Amino acid sequence: MASHEDLQPPFWDTRSGYGIQPPLTDQAVSEAERLLGVTLPEALLDLLRRQNGGQVSESRSAFPTTRPTSWSSDHVPFDSVMGIGHREQTLSLLDSPYLIEEWGLPADVVVLSGDGHCWIGLDYRTCGRQGQPSVAWFDADDESELALAPDFGSFLRGLTSTAEF
Repeated sequence: MASHEDLQPPFWDTRSGYGIQPPLTDQAVSEAERLLGVTLPEALLDLLRRQNGGQVSESRSAFPTTRPTSWSSDHVPFDSVMGIGHREQTLSLLDSPYLIEEWGLPADVVVLSGDGHCWIGLDYRTCGRQGQPSVAWFDADDESELALAPDFGSFLRGLTSTAEF
C-alpha cells in the first residue's frame, strides 16, 4: 500500500532547518505520549519519523475550509509542524500543555502548528485521549474553532498550496 508521501507532492521544505528536532526515537514517542496523556496518530508519527518537525513545502501549506475564519474566507495556513523533542528555541508537541494554558485553548488538544493567535491541533475531546483525534483550527483571539478533518491522515490528504487560493 502506498503511503501518503507517495501520493502527493513532497511534504517537507528541505531548504529550511527551522523547527526541526533531532531524529525521532521510540523512546521520544513514549515520553511524548506519557507527558501529553494521549496516543498520537500513526500518520503523524510516520511523518515525524521522516523528519521530526519543520517547515512544510509550499505545495502543502494550506487547508481549505468550508467557512471563513479570521485568517481567510476559504483556507487556513499550515506552514510548519512541531516535532517531538527538547531543542532550545524550538517549539515542540511537548509544549502543548503550556500553549493550551497560555492561549486559552481546549484542554484535550495537542498543538501541531500555529503562531500564538491561531493554531491547528489534534482534538481529542470527542474520541478520548487514546482515540483517533480529529484535526481542528483554533483562533485564540476570537475564541472560535473549526473542525478541519476527521483524522490526521485525512488532513494530510487535504493539504494543498496557498497559491490555489
